[in-house]
Amino acid sequence: MTFSLSPKHDSLEDYLADRAPNQPEFHQAVVEVMGDIKPIIDQHAAFKDANVFARLAEPERMISFQVPWQTDEGTIEVNRGYRVQYNGAIGPYKGGLRFHPSVNPSILKFLGFEQTFKNALTGLPMGGGKGGSDFNPKGRSEAEIMRFCSAFMQELHRHIGPDIDVPAGDINVGGREIGYLFGAYRRITNRFQGVLTGKGQSFGGSAMRTQATGFGVIYFLNQMLEAHDDGVEGKRVIISGAGNVATYAAQKAVELGARVITLSDSNGTIHDPDGLSQDKIDWVRSHKAQSGASLEAYVDAFGGTWHSGDTPWGVEADIALPCATQNELDGSAAKTLLKNGTMAVVEGANMPCTADAKQALRSADILYAPGKAANAGGVAVSGLEISQNRTRRPETADEVDEALHQIMFDIHSVCVEEGTRDGAVDYTKGANIAGFRKVADAIVMQGVG
Repeated sequence: MTFSLSPKHDSLEDYLADRAPNQPEFHQAVVEVMGDIKPIIDQHAAFKDANVFARLAEPERMISFQVPWQTDEGTIEVNRGYRVQYNGAIGPYKGGLRFHPSVNPSILKFLGFEQTFKNALTGLPMGGGKGGSDFNPKGRSEAEIMRFCSAFMQELHRHIGPDIDVPAGDINVGGREIGYLFGAYRRITNRFQGVLTGKGQSFGGSAMRTQATGFGVIYFLNQMLEAHDDGVEGKRVIISGAGNVATYAAQKAVELGARVITLSDSNGTIHDPDGLSQDKIDWVRSHKAQSGASLEAYVDAFGGTWHSGDTPWGVEADIALPCATQNELDGSAAKTLLKNGTMAVVEGANMPCTADAKQALRSADILYAPGKAANAGGVAVSGLEISQNRTRRPETADEVDEALHQIMFDIHSVCVEEGTRDGAVDYTKGANIAGFRKVADAIVMQGVG
């Protein structure tokens, strides 16, 4: 990509290779967004004079620390912990923590970069952040996970607070882990504050937080379809993943009359042509929560077909929802979806489509929505949880669901406003430009020094 904002580099790729070497996920995220926002920067002297792009291509703060903890056998293991406080121009840093062996600076910077724009789209005062550890909770005992969370918070507590940085959960950090982390924070600081979201409702958590991301994906999808005089009802839907996002997206899609025919995990894909019912979805949640084992046992319980080692993208359907992890849907899979007549692809995970896949989907005559818009429901309800914690007044599930509906409607509207060209909507462009404008305006108005 031609790059004129730095006199020392001939291209954006050269700039990133120099400033952030060996960080492919981060490079991918920045290049994809920059393609849409560079014309906006070029048109606004204030953005260029404030060097807004360079300030968005570098996190404001990146904290790395060791996490020594004790196993059940008494041995000491050491993991790496991180918190990337990416941009706080419009509010306290906000973004999840993930515990997974793949966690590294590149992935966390890409997630923090994307989170900055996603949070801006919600309309709530939240900056972007991300964090976690390369700790792998799989195979660990309950006591080991609790000790690790306590050890992790021994350092993290120095860098977070309700007006500074409010982490949430992410991959392998669910309600259990948030509870352990909050308990450690309270014991260390002697403060009961809304410093984490995704908490249990008995100690400050919000109703609907677990469902929010998956439900929000379907609310956004339905807005896209309604804009074309269509709807979710009767559509065949393929979904990847079997965690909260995937299963709650499946649940809401079924409630609205769709036929969800796949879920998946790292071992393969279940294909149920009859469609998943609520009982089947509940079984998947329980099975994964209790054993973490392969979904292959679903076929014994309910029928259908198990595709070992395969993703869902070869199954013919009207709608595809990648809800598992980053870069799970590549260019070849995108072409298969297009060949099979898929009419809409909506990202439930963060950057689940590779650059090649995104290019193929954006070039095709189908509906395609990026995660920063479509999966913003989770962080939106996290923002509502922050508000509830500040006022000490919890809201009902119906109140939160109504607010979530409105936020996803507003995100869709602003994506349409910023992304419509020649009568067609480029949702990726719309999301990138709308999120960028809000953050960039705040950066310019706050000055430097």
